Amino acid sequence: MNERWLECLRSNRLIAAIKSPKHLEMFLNTGLQVAFLQTGNISVIKRYVDLLKEQQRFVFLHVEKIPGISYDREGLQFLAKFIKPHGIVTTKSSLVQLAKKERLMAVQRLFLVDTDAVENGIKSIHDIQPDALEIMPGLLPEMIGMIRKQTHVPIITGGLIQHENHIEAALQSGAVSVSTSRPWLWKKWGNIDREEVHARGEN
Repeated sequence: MNERWLECLRSNRLIAAIKSPKHLEMFLNTGLQVAFLQTGNISVIKRYVDLLKEQQRFVFLHVEKIPGISYDREGLQFLAKFIKPHGIVTTKSSLVQLAKKERLMAVQRLFLVDTDAVENGIKSIHDIQPDALEIMPGLLPEMIGMIRKQTHVPIITGGLIQHENHIEAALQSGAVSVSTSRPWLWKKWGNIDREEVHARGEN
């Protein structure tokens, strides 16, 4: 599964961060294949996950954004056995480790607030080896390149992405994909030619 997911990232280059139920249908009307789900609660989240999976999309739950799910072993076991997303997004290293034990893919989110955060984040990446790292905010292309050189996991970036040139700058700096909650970018980017998408990341 990891290989198929990474191939989707390299092909699409954009991830939909879904923050509202009304954006689910908007996402499904694009050609994008990966969603970071940040809406819903424990009573409806399985329905959302099932809908996305039925449409052959990869769905990752941002654990801290879903009310009712505990940030512990029991919470991750509940996700793995009953909700069944492909993986999770989290800021917590402990949840990355628990997710891997439950055979869920894990994207660790790192906020670049200062030098200590960067250094501690890189150390954590080496220690726990998440499936991917999401760097926030996404408007720091020089940091993307630096962190990419020091880690061996795919780099996703997101946060404050407002224009196509922000996406292109992140991809050209070494990000494998960019996440954004802006549906107009999903629609535009999700419907362009795949070869053009790849070229934008290579130039």
